Amino acid sequence: MDKLHPLFAHPTQKLWNSCLPRKSQLVYPIFVVDGENQKQPINSMPNVYRYSVDLLKEFLEPLVVKGLKAVLIFGVIGNEGKDELGSLAGGLGKESCVHKALRLLKQAFPQLLLITDVCLCAYTSHGHCGILTKDGYLDNQASIKRLSECALSYAQAGADIVAPSDMMDNRVGAIKELLDQHPNLRVPIMSYSSKFCSALYGPFRDVCCSAPQKFDRSSYQLPPGGRQLALQAAERDLKEGAGYVMVKPITAYLDIAAEIKRRHPDTLLACYHVSGEYSMIHAGAEKKLFDLKRVVLEYMEGFVRTGIDIIITYFTPELLDWLE
Repeated sequence: MDKLHPLFAHPTQKLWNSCLPRKSQLVYPIFVVDGENQKQPINSMPNVYRYSVDLLKEFLEPLVVKGLKAVLIFGVIGNEGKDELGSLAGGLGKESCVHKALRLLKQAFPQLLLITDVCLCAYTSHGHCGILTKDGYLDNQASIKRLSECALSYAQAGADIVAPSDMMDNRVGAIKELLDQHPNLRVPIMSYSSKFCSALYGPFRDVCCSAPQKFDRSSYQLPPGGRQLALQAAERDLKEGAGYVMVKPITAYLDIAAEIKRRHPDTLLACYHVSGEYSMIHAGAEKKLFDLKRVVLEYMEGFVRTGIDIIITYFTPELLDWLE
């Protein structure tokens, strides 16, 4: 009978069987607010803060030194700045803290890859990811036009990649069409293609103050059991011009990621290890149920082993130390 133990007896043999990610595969989500000297803690997410633009360089510089290669930028505004069109998301002659952050970071860290989330939920008075009709229903066509305007404004402000997370039908094609009208902007699209209507987004909505009103997002985010829908969404977004596709959340949806990679082996696949997943791991570690580092690294190996190329995670600062 075959004996396996001798195949991983030595530490070097264990490394041969490792699937740990490279630092370059990590993307760090950051939250930006208006004002000055703002570092706002998030009660539901340990070690996560909202930062004003003036503190971003000081905040990110040590991480860049350790090997941080990419950030995903979210803007957070007060209720007084929100309206039905999400005007401060950009593209209507107005700019948010995200545009300011892009310009600052492009100058401070020219080699840092800047990805911007493209969505309206943090900027609309109703908290939904698109535009609503007068009757309160989602207007998909008006939404994708508005999202395209936002994406273009981020690209013009210095974004290297735009990442629509809204889950409107055909928004990738609309964004691609508008970006293609500006050939000087060589900005690809990272689509949140397979984004599920998950219970794991709660802490994020605390961060961005973006909980929806009137009805939830189940009419446009995918149902948790919707395997075929998720695969169709990824297929459609690639056909419409996405350069990257994503699965969000990831832990309960590794089968989706594996199948997308099997069908599209030459496409770089991203995953978003979301706020609820992050906070649950922290809660378990705080109760001494397990060791934080070992558990996080185990998750990361699972993601890479599944075929994921790009990992968006709030654990990025710790991983930059652990992956030395």
